[in-house]
Amino acid sequence: MRAVLWDMDGTLVDSEKLWDQALHELYRRHDRELTPQVRNSTVGGSSDSVLTIVYADLGLDPEPAHVAATADWMHDYVGELFEAGLPWCDGAREMLDGLAAAEVPMALVTNTRRDLTEKALNSIGRHYFSVSVCGDEVPTGKPAPDPYLRAADLLGLDPAHCLAIEDSVTGTEAAEDAGCPVIVVPNEVEVPASPRRRHVASLRGLSVADLRAVHADLDRHARKAG
Repeated sequence: MRAVLWDMDGTLVDSEKLWDQALHELYRRHDRELTPQVRNSTVGGSSDSVLTIVYADLGLDPEPAHVAATADWMHDYVGELFEAGLPWCDGAREMLDGLAAAEVPMALVTNTRRDLTEKALNSIGRHYFSVSVCGDEVPTGKPAPDPYLRAADLLGLDPAHCLAIEDSVTGTEAAEDAGCPVIVVPNEVEVPASPRRRHVASLRGLSVADLRAVHADLDRHARKAG
């Protein structure tokens, strides 16, 4: 394990609930109610993929200019919430501090747009990350592997040497397809098991040595399978 690649929403900070507020407000404006099933299908998605799902559910014409305006509105809405500060996910800040003390390079890998990510970094602490990759900076966001491939490339590392930490099905698939072993800390949606993933209930109580052991174990299994 030569680096750790962090998802943001729902993994580092519990910001998925802030996106919930924006989505519920959008539905309210159309006199509809957001169902748990639709909400779960959007968790971890890029702005484009989320709005594709939402527009189909609301029966709206996905005219590009209208979709772009809705995306801007949502990011402005959530941005105001971000400015008030972001709640940490359990054990995340302690793990950041531990990795920084051990001089393990870290990257932030998120589907969130750059402008909103910059606001989040003001709350999280941009000093933790050697690089950051946002959903609007790659050809295709998660669940495509592009964000993780870009982060590993910026760090000058093989993705197999990078441990990803994720909370969603979308993000876990992206990291796996990029070639990263993954620690999954489920937040709102259950993430299925696979040989390249290790589920933990929380980051609380885990050490850098624990992350190295998980990476080594997953890497060993991958080599045997290969």
